[in-house]
Amino acid sequence: MHEIYISTDVETDGPIPGPHSMLSFGSAAYTADKQLVSTFSANLDTLPGASPHPKTAQWWATQPAAWAACRKDLELPEAAMQRYVTWIASLQGKPVFVAYPAGFDFLFVYWYLIRFVGESPFSHSALDMKSFAMAVMKTDYRESTKRNMPKHWFDKLPHSHVALDDAIEQGALFCNMLKVNRS
Repeated sequence: MHEIYISTDVETDGPIPGPHSMLSFGSAAYTADKQLVSTFSANLDTLPGASPHPKTAQWWATQPAAWAACRKDLELPEAAMQRYVTWIASLQGKPVFVAYPAGFDFLFVYWYLIRFVGESPFSHSALDMKSFAMAVMKTDYRESTKRNMPKHWFDKLPHSHVALDDAIEQGALFCNMLKVNRS
């Protein structure tokens, strides 16, 4: 079975799950040849007892459109995560979580999956785009930033801090990197 690359972006109100909440997340499922197969997004109620981190709250104050987008049509986390697992199961291919940076986004998604569904359809398969860029560009990790990546790797897609927009944009970037690596 081929892999399906599930580019995912999260928006949160703090640096770690539990004390802080995942406010929204979006995923864009891509084939290796850059076909966008399906998308998923959800805006979540905050966790009971959790509170925003002061620095994250300050950042959100500078992003009113993105804040408004992630606070409408809220779902209970348990309902959204179950819906997410069902969506992943409907995709043809072995799911691979892809994010920039995976260390942050996967932390939240995995925690929510285990907490609210009891399993992760990704297992521990989380591909970090920055690490992949390091390998493709043959650079040091800290030099493997988006501003140092070749401009032709980027499609003209929005990066709006709306989770689904960012997941689509980063998924296209990943597919472009994959094509360069395989050619």
